[in-house]
Amino acid sequence: MSEPEVVRRPDGEELAAAVADELARTIRSAVADRGVAHVALTGGGIGIRTLAELRGAAERIGLDWSGVHLWWGDERFLPDKDGERNETQACEALIDHIDIPSHQVHPIPASDGADGDEVEHAATRYSRELAVAARGEGPVPSFDVCLLGVGPDAHVASLFPGLPQVHDDEAAVVGVYDAPKPPPRRVTLTLPSIRASRRVWLIASGEGKAEAVRLGLVGGPVEEAPVAGARGRESTVFWLDEDAASRI
Repeated sequence: MSEPEVVRRPDGEELAAAVADELARTIRSAVADRGVAHVALTGGGIGIRTLAELRGAAERIGLDWSGVHLWWGDERFLPDKDGERNETQACEALIDHIDIPSHQVHPIPASDGADGDEVEHAATRYSRELAVAARGEGPVPSFDVCLLGVGPDAHVASLFPGLPQVHDDEAAVVGVYDAPKPPPRRVTLTLPSIRASRRVWLIASGEGKAEAVRLGLVGGPVEEAPVAGARGRESTVFWLDEDAASRI
């Protein structure tokens, strides 16, 4: 796994713009090299702000979305179109405004979908969809970029300190039933799926994230700080504003 790097910007606004610019360039390069790019999206305040900035960044460089597949690192297990779902917010910020084939947008199943209220069934369905996209090269495609937010408690995706899902090294996607922040039911990539990514980018804004960022950089027991286990194969970047970087 790669050693983490740190990129700083003065505030959240400049941070989101910087991540978006680099993400647009990275996607374009991946499509040019391999004909396809796989990107795992994140939610949260700074994550959604970054997706909104990505619209303009992609337009400025003439990014062709026809070779791009969009995935999610985790999702709140709520009904389709619920305003708290990462997918809903990403559509409003980015996806509804770009020319991307609909079958290349891969949302995590909603609670009112084919599997009803079964979180584990939704996780299994998403695992199968990821495996198909991986084309036999692993349980998940090698994401060109896996975007992750950082929680104040040092969680990433929906992998929370102290929960058993942090230690799952067999499944690609798992259900979460008792998340400490609402809603309690979620679906998330596991750490092995995150580590299969070429690049893992962790985005954090605000002083409330500073201790979690420090723990993520120094490493340590993932059961206490899951962020410490989020690493990419080729590179790991902590994108931070000055407040989030205040303890490193």
